[in-house]
Amino acid sequence: MLNTHEKFERRTAADDVFDRLYNDIVSLRLVPGTKLPEAEVAKRFGVSRQPIRDAFNRLGSIGLLTIRPQRATEVRGFSMERISHSRFVRLAIELEVVNRACKVWDDEKVAAVQSVLDKQRDAIEGGNTDIFHSVDLEFHELICELSGHPNAAFNISECKQELDRLCFLCLSREDEATTLYQDHLTIAEALSSNDTPAAQEATRLHLSRLDSHIEEIFDSHQDFFES
Repeated sequence: MLNTHEKFERRTAADDVFDRLYNDIVSLRLVPGTKLPEAEVAKRFGVSRQPIRDAFNRLGSIGLLTIRPQRATEVRGFSMERISHSRFVRLAIELEVVNRACKVWDDEKVAAVQSVLDKQRDAIEGGNTDIFHSVDLEFHELICELSGHPNAAFNISECKQELDRLCFLCLSREDEATTLYQDHLTIAEALSSNDTPAAQEATRLHLSRLDSHIEEIFDSHQDFFES
């Protein structure tokens, strides 16, 4: 998945490999500890080793791969320290984003957000977790853009990369996507009313949903976490 600054750049083989490996890691098709020999991955994607190295380096820089010289690269485990930091930074950014958004929200922005909410509803009704996961980020990025601070979406995306695998585990739970969708509706309603305290309260609740699951995930998937 490409971040907002890369979307419109000319794509390369390394971009394609990065996207596909990123999605496989986030969806836990490649679980923590999975070894990724460079030659085997190059054969799988039908490319030379250089695009694989480039993609590996990018995935390593965002904490999804552990790269060791002369040894097979492997999918990195969860880190409680990194999770805690990412959640702290993301909350601080999003609270300020909705604060700024409430000052400029109008009917045109309401309609733009509603189109994303409609896609989320359709994903839930279709039982498609992957699509909902993608459109969930689109909702938060759109608020950044409409608030007048589109670059904040890049910082949110960086934080979210550390959390995406945990979110995927949660979204596999029955009704979890519906709960997040309802949170989005509440945030959207507060924005449309230009109610900053309500928007911030709803955002804080929304971003805290994962908290109750982290300990449970740690207990049930200890092998996914770094020691």
